[in-house]
Amino acid sequence: MFGKLLAAFILIPFLEMMILIKLGEMFGFFSALALIVVTGFAGALAARIQGVKTWAVIQSELQAGRLPAEEMIDGLLIFVAGILLITPGLLTDMTGLLMLIPPTRYLLKRWLRTKFDEMLRRPGGDGFQYRFFIGG
Repeated sequence: MFGKLLAAFILIPFLEMMILIKLGEMFGFFSALALIVVTGFAGALAARIQGVKTWAVIQSELQAGRLPAEEMIDGLLIFVAGILLITPGLLTDMTGLLMLIPPTRYLLKRWLRTKFDEMLRRPGGDGFQYRFFIGG
């Protein structure tokens, strides 16, 4: 797990810089900069709108006495999308924007649920926390 995180922290900024350099060559520095700023602001606005809607659904589910598990996962994914959107770069912006679209967010939730279920079914009892946080 540590190796994957290290690779991501090195590879993602490298790819972002390559994309930005290519965009700057193709469209000019200020156009590339404007694109990054516009996608960041538009994404942040979309994340805020999605977050407020999700928060309202969570509140209504709680008031009805139901556990809003799906909505909590939506909220977490919207939060991660917001973080990706304020991170400079088009790759992170596009990933964040995709996470804000409900159908793609639903697919991501299904994939995450499958991964978590696999972790829980592995031999060794409740190995979820150990494998998830330590990388075992």
